[in-house]
Amino acid sequence: MAEPATPPPRPARPCPVCGKSVAPESRVRPFCSARCRQVDLGRWLTGNYAIPGEPPESGPDEGD
Repeated sequence: MAEPATPPPRPARPCPVCGKSVAPESRVRPFCSARCRQVDLGRWLTGNYAIPGEPPESGPDEGD
């Protein structure tokens, strides 16, 4: 019986924070290091990253 074909490897992508190459077996993928992973988390937590959209409308429980 033939063995199942293995999927092709994913194309290498650079680290989204610093642009360095990322090893396919990296434990902190898609980042190149734990530091870049922390930098990215900090950017989300401080509001540097935002998903564009309409501002929320005030509901009945909120003021006027």
